[in-house]
Amino acid sequence: MRQMDTKVTELMADRVGFKKEMAAKELSDLNSKMLEAELAEEDKMFPADELYGSIWDNRWVNPYKKENLTLPDSFRIDCSTFVLPVTSEVNVTSKYGPRRRRMHRGIDLKVQIGDTIRAAFDGKVRIKNYERRGYGYYVVVRHPNGLETVYGHLSHFLVDVNDYVKAGDPIALGGNTGRSTGSHLHFETRFLGKDINPADIIDFENGVPHEDLYVFHNVKINGRNSNVYTSSGDQMVYHRVKSGDTLGAIARRYGTTVSQLCKLNGLKRTSVLRLGQAI
Repeated sequence: MRQMDTKVTELMADRVGFKKEMAAKELSDLNSKMLEAELAEEDKMFPADELYGSIWDNRWVNPYKKENLTLPDSFRIDCSTFVLPVTSEVNVTSKYGPRRRRMHRGIDLKVQIGDTIRAAFDGKVRIKNYERRGYGYYVVVRHPNGLETVYGHLSHFLVDVNDYVKAGDPIALGGNTGRSTGSHLHFETRFLGKDINPADIIDFENGVPHEDLYVFHNVKINGRNSNVYTSSGDQMVYHRVKSGDTLGAIARRYGTTVSQLCKLNGLKRTSVLRLGQAI
């Protein structure tokens, strides 16, 4: 009888211990969910505040130069939730890059006046404004992944400043306002004010990111920043040019191709390498 009482006591103790463990786990899970919810709410209030701090300017696309914000050496940008900003078939009518005497800091996507324009990622509307000799009616959205996206030449706004939007939410209607010769969407991707070629991030032909992670590198190579994709496990490798190095020899050493080296570094096959040059 005493043996049975002891076993019953031990069983009850085990049950109490199990219930305590379950309660502790449930409390831990609840705390984690509450923390995630709090972080999500903070993102809604101050997207990417670890990068931008308290700067929330509702007038200028790039107010960060005068604020002397320091660009990080590198930063991983999660692009996995991207949604095409246009609902029609993608037709790139003008690419990123020099255009006559000025720089075209985005790409142009063909739309008709009145077509729906969508947010590319979750984020918060920082600017809703009009610029007669530039963007026309335009919207700027800041995203928790660190990017800001610009949507220009709109005909009508569907959001207000400080609205929080989800990726794919309608934010405006396409138009032909500002410095524009035909209806289209001017679309920019910026990081701390610095414009990045949207086509480096997005495969517009297929409407998806090239990779889930885009890594911004604040490293100048041949006078420009080198920004390339990487998967979560990849590491950037730089080579300092030594005497006798050629593009072919460097490509073979690192298991890549001359074409890829040229693409990543803004070089031509005929480019002359300099001693100490980083590629």
